[in-house]
Amino acid sequence: MALLKEFKEFAARGNVVDLAVAVIMGGSFGKIVSSFVNDVIMPPVGLVLGNVNFSDLFVSLSGTYATLEEARKAGAPTINYGIFAQAVLDFLIVAFVMFMMVKQINRLKKVEAPPSPSTKDCPFCISAIALKATRCPNCTSELKAA
Repeated sequence: MALLKEFKEFAARGNVVDLAVAVIMGGSFGKIVSSFVNDVIMPPVGLVLGNVNFSDLFVSLSGTYATLEEARKAGAPTINYGIFAQAVLDFLIVAFVMFMMVKQINRLKKVEAPPSPSTKDCPFCISAIALKATRCPNCTSELKAA
């Protein structure tokens, strides 16, 4: 029972909920970026490079196949470098957007100055006294004006 109670307290903290929301948002954002790369960016790039479909770029490790689909149907091992290139582009876009978001969030956070001290130490008895004090209330030593 103590373990269940401890887990409840852990899950109820704001950080866990924030992390869960971030993971869900990140997954959705990743799907959007993948669609953007596969459906918007790569077709014009493929057209410029001579009607290349990046998702069909592969190297067969056994035999010769005209398309990736044929190689998969035959069960041939392949190195799918076209799909890998699309995944790298997905990652670069997500990483850049995350970098820009963190940069903006850090810029918007105000840097709070540490609070100014309200006490000082007595040079004779080392007890804390008010900054404007001219005599220590503990050892009654006379203090020099700052």
